[in-house]
Amino acid sequence: MHRSAKRLASYLACAAVPVMLVAGCSDDSGKKSESSPSKSAAPSSSSPQVAPGKYKKLPDPCKAITKDRVKKMLPAVKDENGEEGKSSDTAAHGTCTWSSEERQGKGGINGTQFRWLAVNLQRYDSDPALGSGDKRATGFYNKQVDAAKATDGAKNVKNEPAKDIGDQATMVTYDLKKDGNDFKNQTLVARTANAVVTINFNGAGLAGAKTPDADEMVKDAQEAAKQAVNAIAQANK
Repeated sequence: MHRSAKRLASYLACAAVPVMLVAGCSDDSGKKSESSPSKSAAPSSSSPQVAPGKYKKLPDPCKAITKDRVKKMLPAVKDENGEEGKSSDTAAHGTCTWSSEERQGKGGINGTQFRWLAVNLQRYDSDPALGSGDKRATGFYNKQVDAAKATDGAKNVKNEPAKDIGDQATMVTYDLKKDGNDFKNQTLVARTANAVVTINFNGAGLAGAKTPDADEMVKDAQEAAKQAVNAIAQANK
């Protein structure tokens, strides 16, 4: 049962990567894509002027939400400090993940509560050729929402605005069934000026454990997003 939970944890972490990594990369030729991170192209003399982006850097993604928040969302978290993803430009992009496997009953006789949390931060500079930082961030925000809604195998997909989180925010929820287990998935995407926060939070009751309360998970994801948005503002003071 323990190996099964680990296998599902590994699978789910990999399955969530496409939603998190819509962030721009270079192709094999090194050409910058529309959604590429903060660095701007050198403007020509005829390029229109755009206002500089509000935010110049990002916080440490593993400190964007508090340890108390992490432990509330993942009661048996393996490492409350999280695992930071690699980034070639930490001022433009950062990710951090956590996982939790909480055994129910003596020796896990009643199954395991599994949780996985990821924080993805993305920032854009203004670029005369590509537009303002806010415009570029809005484009990435829309792509993140669309990617969450198009998750392969997702059922009961719902999305709605999330109030009082940054300049705009959307919560996408859906169910996913894997190996007979019902996973509840929450993806909250929020834009604050020229930066975007994506919170991926999912969980399941493995090996007979109770299915997580989706409404509670939504509330937890919203609180995590609020903390991350605030962390961006604090990092730029």
